[in-house]
Amino acid sequence: MDLFADTPIALPDAELQFLPHWLDAATAQAWFRQLQAETPWQQPELFIHGRSIRVPRLLAWYGDAEASYRYSGLEHRPLPWTPLLAEIRGRIEALAGQRLNGVLLNYYRDGDDSMGWHSDDEAELGANPLIASLNLGGTRRFDLRRKGGGRIVHSLELVDGSLLVMRGATQHHWQHQVAKTRKAVAPRINLTFRLIRGRA
Repeated sequence: MDLFADTPIALPDAELQFLPHWLDAATAQAWFRQLQAETPWQQPELFIHGRSIRVPRLLAWYGDAEASYRYSGLEHRPLPWTPLLAEIRGRIEALAGQRLNGVLLNYYRDGDDSMGWHSDDEAELGANPLIASLNLGGTRRFDLRRKGGGRIVHSLELVDGSLLVMRGATQHHWQHQVAKTRKAVAPRINLTFRLIRGRA
């Protein structure tokens, strides 16, 4: 499969579209520098099996006032949109054809920062959520596996300025991760836009 074609990714029970050249390099670099400098990054602690573990990356949650978001046992109350994030949201909404009221920013400082296997299937995202993932900075590998399976079925290299859109039943049937790597990788900021519908 040509990873550099703006085409859907053919996986069963999934709707994925990867646009590796969604942003030009100059804009991607400018956005990365601004977000890296201006975002009030946090590194929350999770309590897993009686132990306190720091999330292996930095993060921040922005959104409309009603867009509180709970995942991994943490309640995220939104920071107000900055002019830059509002601009990015507008561009992605135009492409996605859907309103989006929140964005999670993850800052991967090096190869030790990661995101474990998960699905974006929290109740407040609704039945078939749309997740639009914008990647700025260093390239990281994005893996997909079937829920209940242990084998990586498909991988993408998320390059600077690329956009991955997941919609439909994808989160019901698939999990994804950004694994740790021993390779030298540049810092990366990932923005995942979504619509918080409220708890069921």
